[in-house]
Amino acid sequence: MKSRRLRATARQRRALGETAHRPWPVPDEPWVMGQTWRDLLFAHWPVEPEELEAVVPRELPLHLWEGRAWVGVTPFVVGSAHPRGVPPLPWLSEFPELNTRTYVTLDGKPGIYFLSLDAARLPAVAAARRLYRLPYFHAEMEAARADRRISYCSVRRSGDGPPAAFRAAYGPQEGGLDGGEALARWLAERYCLYVKEEGSQVLRGEIHHPLWPLESAWADIGLNTMGEPFGLDLRGRPLLHFAGRQDTLVWPLRPLH
Repeated sequence: MKSRRLRATARQRRALGETAHRPWPVPDEPWVMGQTWRDLLFAHWPVEPEELEAVVPRELPLHLWEGRAWVGVTPFVVGSAHPRGVPPLPWLSEFPELNTRTYVTLDGKPGIYFLSLDAARLPAVAAARRLYRLPYFHAEMEAARADRRISYCSVRRSGDGPPAAFRAAYGPQEGGLDGGEALARWLAERYCLYVKEEGSQVLRGEIHHPLWPLESAWADIGLNTMGEPFGLDLRGRPLLHFAGRQDTLVWPLRPLH
């Protein structure tokens, strides 16, 4: 297990050797966090921009595809998470995580705006809230793999957040990318995140990883209330994409303007 974590951290660092796909250069300053993401499902629903007006700060313009906004629910497993210069610790470095997100763009840099994030490790939740000002919540979560089938369940337990839950089985399948290659890449290839503090201050956190190894996916979603706290109806058939692994580096938040 230790050797696997060390191999993962080496792959995270080697990601800096793959930059041709990026829309802008990697930051000059040192990265501060490495993570490996496994068994990730992108489940995306189109929504009218007006539905997000009360949810996304006006300082962050929505990034639209052919006039429509998109909301994604992304279950996955975090592995080999560690601050720069510190090896991954056995219990703290691996846990399920679930993101509910949409897309914004500012100063020519399209990125992610997180509506909520759920994680199974309370220390990780506390650290992300403090360091990245992100709306993280503690949840009771399970993620199990059997061959190429992932069974995933998340029920939020944080008392300071609205109830939300997600349950699904999913995995990769043969076939072309749902919605086409261009839309799949537009949704997935995001190299920064945005946070708005109190007042009008906007912060950007840079991210780097290789090009996403996207595959077509199937999903049997039995429960999904992740959009309900925001008045979003995430029923109906979503666009589905799968990625088995991604090695990621994260930089600190920096204020804009």
